[in-house]
Amino acid sequence: MSTAVIVGGGVAGLASAALLAHEGYDVTLLEARAELGGRAGAWHADGFSFDTGPSWYLMPEVFDHFYRLLGTSAQAQLELVRLDPGYRVFFERHDPLDVRSDRTDAVALFEGVEPGAGARLGAYLDSAASTYTMAKRHFLYTSYASLLPLATPAVLRRAPALARLLTESLEHAVARRFGDVRLRQILGYPAVFLGSSPRLTPSMYHLMSHLDLTDGVLYPRGGFARLVESLADLARAGGADVRTRTTVTAITTAPQRGRGGRRARATGVSGHDAEGRPFHVEADVVVATADLFHTETALLPPGLRSRPPRWWRRRTPGPSAVLVMLGVRGALPELAHHSLFFAQDWDATFDRVFPGRDARPAAFPDPTSLYVCRPSATDDVAPPGHENLFVLVPVPADPALGSGGVDGAGSPWVEAVADAAVAQVAAWAGVPDLAERVVVRRTVGPADFATDLRTWRGNALGLAHTLDQSAMFRAGNVSRRVTGLYYAGSSVIPGIGLPMCLISAEVLLKRLRGDTSTGPLPEPA
Repeated sequence: MSTAVIVGGGVAGLASAALLAHEGYDVTLLEARAELGGRAGAWHADGFSFDTGPSWYLMPEVFDHFYRLLGTSAQAQLELVRLDPGYRVFFERHDPLDVRSDRTDAVALFEGVEPGAGARLGAYLDSAASTYTMAKRHFLYTSYASLLPLATPAVLRRAPALARLLTESLEHAVARRFGDVRLRQILGYPAVFLGSSPRLTPSMYHLMSHLDLTDGVLYPRGGFARLVESLADLARAGGADVRTRTTVTAITTAPQRGRGGRRARATGVSGHDAEGRPFHVEADVVVATADLFHTETALLPPGLRSRPPRWWRRRTPGPSAVLVMLGVRGALPELAHHSLFFAQDWDATFDRVFPGRDARPAAFPDPTSLYVCRPSATDDVAPPGHENLFVLVPVPADPALGSGGVDGAGSPWVEAVADAAVAQVAAWAGVPDLAERVVVRRTVGPADFATDLRTWRGNALGLAHTLDQSAMFRAGNVSRRVTGLYYAGSSVIPGIGLPMCLISAEVLLKRLRGDTSTGPLPEPA
């Protein structure tokens, strides 16, 4: 039996452990923190339960497919609720709009805002659906170990259109079709969930609008902690040894010459447990699902790193975030389960969040564009008579901006951003006493992402989905220097988000099998 050790117990790590155990590998998963989930974490205080990361359940067919590979189903593992509205959008100078995940309603909404926009949205969504289908068939489920499988008639016929989708920005593609700033913002904001901005994101990612305007926005009862729990259960059921409080400090190797430029082969990992006792786990295969920068710079010696420092200097991290978890006394019907707040000059937000590789971030704009989740609208995640709010403010990826804390104990800059966000939500949603009703408060800042999750520059999501960090241009899932060392997670192909992390585990399995096909693996009968 082949052995595999997986570094990192986030969604990609757990998904990889489950698939490899199901494949017949003897799997050991090592997670440094006390809890599993990585970015998809949870926090509990005074009867409130908070998801501390992902909160949108999109691409449901990806979850269904992944679970079926393991002989189960999303329906069996999760209790999913369809949200209506999918989300509510608050604007600085206009009344809010409710966006329902239904094509007919979306077309009517756009037509009501801008005459003629309904028909244009219909064409836009047709293109988004077609692009999404093509992406699933040809680009998301491949390791790019060979580009020959991409040379199909279907792809070649669309080559000119693909070239435009890759070279035109999402911002420009939306602006060509819609004049009203509100509609442009609704169609452009999905770039943030890709760790980028509309100006930096290729218009290929307009496919995201198919997901939230047509495909449906779902929510798993119990929160995304329930998803993490189900993945861990499936990994353990397959025989994986899942360990927490176990810190990996090095990927161990043995010398190797003459194999495609690789200089070593992976032999396992070493580190220490919570009591400081050293350990070594031998393995035929090492899978690092931790942040790629951390893996290459902290766990490997310089001579075995696939990417030199100059490569990282040319990369664009996704944004970091100030997260604000609030337990609030009383009801908040003014907010939907998901609410987006868009400043009129949202370019100011993106200019601060992505200041350029050499620029220092300027004073943060107020108001800004932000996101609020109110899961207590759908789930029992707060004590009776209370509400649960999760506020996310995109900020630059810069640990120097500070860390968060409980009850205002975070760094001054982080707490000031949090205070401004709470005040903005209160004013725009018509809840003037929101701050006075807060009974539980915790913040998280860029330094927390750098320290707790060991992310590059304290980013919250992974490498941004810019042109040179998308599809075959994104970091691959195999080491160029170490045989037997593989990668999965949001730093590498296919990209950012919970569905992408599940797919990354499947692409890992395909790589290990030598499968260069571009589509999902066949599901068992």
